[in-house]
Amino acid sequence: MLHNIRIVLVNTSHPGNIGGAARAMKNMGISRLVLVQPEVFPSEVADARASGATDILEAAQVVNSLDEALAGCRLVLGTSARERHIPWPLVDPRECARHCVEQISQEAEVALVFGREYAGLTNEELQRCHYHVHIPTDPNFASLNLAAAVQVLAYEVRMGYLQAATQSAGSLVKATAALSSEAQPVTADELEQFYGHLEQTLVDIGFLDPERPRHLMARLRKLYGRAGIERLEMNILRGILTETRKSVQAGARRQTKD
Repeated sequence: MLHNIRIVLVNTSHPGNIGGAARAMKNMGISRLVLVQPEVFPSEVADARASGATDILEAAQVVNSLDEALAGCRLVLGTSARERHIPWPLVDPRECARHCVEQISQEAEVALVFGREYAGLTNEELQRCHYHVHIPTDPNFASLNLAAAVQVLAYEVRMGYLQAATQSAGSLVKATAALSSEAQPVTADELEQFYGHLEQTLVDIGFLDPERPRHLMARLRKLYGRAGIERLEMNILRGILTETRKSVQAGARRQTKD
């Protein structure tokens, strides 16, 4: 099940941190590494810091956008070290692991996203996440190395996985029962397509002024992101949006004729 966990590093500046993250992943049995526009990769420095985990570096996927990195994921958790303008569902590493194990037990794809060494993830990137993860470091020395942060979350995920694996057979079967395709939660990219559809519809009906958005879409992302929308529910929502746009367009055509 741990193969369904992917570690996503965004715009990493120091290749040594990529190698250190790969080593931390291999320690905990996590093998999928996705790099979003790393500044230097591949690198001998990364290989040296990996200390035997070069197979993870060799298999790493390098992509140009966070959208590509999250494709197919049902759950996305992003690390955040500070409070944001719009409060978001916040979990600690142990809660993060619990959410991860719940999803991978259903064979869902999960992404743990880590930002830049100097600035973390942007607000826009964090809005792509269902949860923000905060590692409760000592406030007197809160700065945490990127590879160390990966190690903390990877350790908690492994512990959660091992705990689930020791459950009684009956409980484990119940927890991992396959969902019907209609009952499965939508993936991150499907949700992103919905947000684009929703935003355009809100503009069409005059509810959203693109010149003065006032954080509306960010708040709607927060609302729908925590709802755990299933595929059938998404089809209903998209159908409503489609019919709403058709109605608005038909009204506009009638006005033009008049």
